[in-house]
Amino acid sequence: MGLVMPEFGLFFWMLISFSILLIILKRFAWGPILQMLSEREKFIEDALKSAENAKEEMVNLQTGNEKILKKAILEREMIIKEARELKTSIVNEARHEASVEANKVMEHAKAAIERERAAAIEEIKNMIANFSVDIAEKILKEKLADDSRQKELIQNYIDQINLN
Repeated sequence: MGLVMPEFGLFFWMLISFSILLIILKRFAWGPILQMLSEREKFIEDALKSAENAKEEMVNLQTGNEKILKKAILEREMIIKEARELKTSIVNEARHEASVEANKVMEHAKAAIERERAAAIEEIKNMIANFSVDIAEKILKEKLADDSRQKELIQNYIDQINLN
């Protein structure tokens, strides 16, 4: 029964040694352990606050990124639109310049054709005049072979000149 019901002396010494153990543990173990636990709790709270702040900052950055992306998309569309307009204007300007140049070439060609035509007509006129003079000369030589006929023809021309 000694183990189930300890004696008073044993109980007293166990109580004193347990109290000393509690005082030593309280002073050297529980204080630092509780202090470490409170520091750990504070560190975890700070980490949670930092994580929350980081989460909010990420949301803000994501919102900012979305705004920047939308702005970049709008700028890209505007640049593409301007490029298309520029392309259209360049193509239209090139077409206009090509038609103007074609008209100039056509005008130059028409003028050259007209000059060639006029020169050909002039040459034909000269050839016809030369042929006419040659033919007239041959006819007159044949008809005016004798001198009396030549004098009569000259007198006739002189009379016509005076009348005019």
